Amino acid sequence: MTKYKEIKAEILAIGDELLYGQIADTNSHWISQELDKIGVRVIRRTTIGDNKTSMMAAFADAEKRADIVLMTGGLGPTNDDLTKPLLAEYFNCDIQLVPEALEAVRTFFEKRGRELTDLNRLQAHLPTKCTYVPNEVGTAPGMWFEENDTVWMSMPGVPHEMKKLMTDFVIPKIKETFPLPIIYHKVIKTVGIGESWLADLISDWENNLPENIKLAYLPSLGQVKLRLTAFGDDYDELQAAVETQIDKVKPKIDKYIFGYNKETLEEAIGRLLKQADKKVALAESCSGGFISHLITSIPGSSKYFQGALIPYHNEFKNKILHVDLETLKIFGAVSEQTVIQMSEQIRKKFDADFGIASSGIAGPDGGWAEKPVGTVWIACAMEGKTITKKLQLTQDRLLNIQLTAVAALNMLRLCIIGKTE
Repeated sequence: MTKYKEIKAEILAIGDELLYGQIADTNSHWISQELDKIGVRVIRRTTIGDNKTSMMAAFADAEKRADIVLMTGGLGPTNDDLTKPLLAEYFNCDIQLVPEALEAVRTFFEKRGRELTDLNRLQAHLPTKCTYVPNEVGTAPGMWFEENDTVWMSMPGVPHEMKKLMTDFVIPKIKETFPLPIIYHKVIKTVGIGESWLADLISDWENNLPENIKLAYLPSLGQVKLRLTAFGDDYDELQAAVETQIDKVKPKIDKYIFGYNKETLEEAIGRLLKQADKKVALAESCSGGFISHLITSIPGSSKYFQGALIPYHNEFKNKILHVDLETLKIFGAVSEQTVIQMSEQIRKKFDADFGIASSGIAGPDGGWAEKPVGTVWIACAMEGKTITKKLQLTQDRLLNIQLTAVAALNMLRLCIIGKTE
C-alpha cells in the first residue's frame, strides 16, 4: 500500500455562549463529519470563551498539533468579538480595509433595505496576512491564513454561514492544498455483551490488525459498536482490507453482531422477521409500550408487528392476558412464572410466531430486599418453547425502560436466528 501523510485538523469553537450552555456547538460536529469524508483526521475539538488569554493559548496549542486549524465564532463587529484582532496579533500583522469586502457588506444590507452603519463597516477590515473569503449569506467574511506551516480558517459561528463557506471554499481549498489520504470506516454493531468482555474475546484479533487499520470501542445502552477505520490511498483496497478483518473476527462474536454501520437494533429485528416471514406481538408491563414504539418506528413494521398490550396492573394481566391469579399471588408480577404466561398468552391472542413479555420494577421506588428496583423479567414465547431472562438493572427509571427494551429485542433476535442456547 502506498505511503501517505496523515493530515490532522483541530476545531476551535469560540464564544462564551457555548461555554454557558446557551447554544449547543453543532458546528464542530458537522465540520468533523465533513473533514472525515475527505480524509482529514480531526484530532481535537476545543471550546473557548471570548477571552484573550484563552484564545491565544488555544491558537498556540493547536498550531503544535494540527496541519489545519478551523475556527468558528467571534467575528462580529462588537467589542466582545475577539477572533479577528487576536489573529492579527498572533500573526503579527495589521488590520486594513478590504474594498471588495466592504462592497459585499454594502450590497448585503442594500438588498435588505437596511442602512450600512460604521459598526458594520468594520466587518470589511481584515488582517493583512489573510485571504479574504466572501460570505454570501452573511456579513462576516471568512479568513484563510497559511502561516507557520499551518493552514488556518476563521468562519462565522452562524451554522448556515459556516456551512456555506465550508462547502464552497474550505473543502475544495483543503483538497487543493494537501495530498489527502482516504479514510474508510465500517462499524460492527453488537448487543448482549459488555465492552470489557467483548474486548477479551477479540484481543488476539485486535492485536494483529494491520498498521493502517484502527479499532475503536463505542459503547452505548446495552450495545457496543466496533468501529474499524482504515487509512490509505485506494478506497477499494481499504474496503477489501476491512472486510477481510471482519471475516476473521466474526466467528468469535457472530452471536452478538446484529448489524453494521447505521442499522439500529429495531431495524435489524424488522429485517430478520421479514426474511423469516414471522410475526411478533408484545405484552409490556414495566416497559410501558416502549418496545412496541421502537418496533413500530420502522417503516413497514405492519408486515411483522401484530400488536401489543400494556397490562400494567395485575387485574388486567389476569382479565385480559389470563395470567393465573395463583401465579400472581404466589410468585408476583415480577417473576419468571408471570412473564412466561404473559408471553405465551400474547402470542396466542395476536396469532404471532413470537410473543415478548416484560415485567419489572422500573423505580425509583417499589422495590424491596428480595426484588430491588431494577429487577426485570423478560420472556420470548415461540412454537414449543419459551425462554426467559432476569435482568438486574439500575435505580434510574427511564434507563431501566431503555435497557429492558434492548434486552427484549436482543432476546427476540436470538430466537429468530435460533441462537438461544
